Amino acid sequence: MAQASTMAVELRDRAGKGAARLTRRNGRVPAVIYGNKQDPVMISLDPVELMLQLKGGGFFSRVFEFDINGEKQRVLPRDLQQHPVSDRPIHVDFMRFSAKTRLNIEVNVIFENEEECPGLKGGGVLNIVRHTVELRCSPDHVPESLNVDLTGLEVGDSVHISSIKLPGDVELTITDRDFTIATIAAPTVNVEVEEVEVEEGEEGAEGEATEGDAKEGDAKDDASKD
Repeated sequence: MAQASTMAVELRDRAGKGAARLTRRNGRVPAVIYGNKQDPVMISLDPVELMLQLKGGGFFSRVFEFDINGEKQRVLPRDLQQHPVSDRPIHVDFMRFSAKTRLNIEVNVIFENEEECPGLKGGGVLNIVRHTVELRCSPDHVPESLNVDLTGLEVGDSVHISSIKLPGDVELTITDRDFTIATIAAPTVNVEVEEVEVEEGEEGAEGEATEGDAKEGDAKDDASKD
């Protein structure tokens, strides 16, 4: 069973938009726990504690354990609403689950040992095709991340999903192809554009007057003298 994260919660008496606004005015974040054939429970969270959990990464793939009136409930975050301007959290949905529950979860891909990758050391570029991979598993068996070892990879090499070992009780949602996670691309070639200096007397029509223009100008000067 996966180690659960914890946050202190407080019960809310009422549901609805008005009650949620009141909770936010009191300095807390409204949230709800639902699922597993039980009635929804309205709770609120400390915004500082919630922000620390969000900054830790992998929020939606982590199991949380809440103490609700002395009863432990294991839940998984399913939705987060944020303020459109400040991005601060304004509501969170948590889902209860059972031993039979299986969910589709997006898990982050982490790349390791870049310093041991000859392709990158030689100037190549890590071209990440997928930053996350969707897995299907029990909430209690969600991996924190999928780790890709770049050791020994040369320019032109690719990393496919088949090279990543999945934990037990975890399966891919895409099974019809061995999709690419990342490639080591060739280094970017900078093409230097040589500047051509224009010497005096070579500007032609844009710079100095041509011979025809000069004659026409002389003719106008002569006419003005008349």
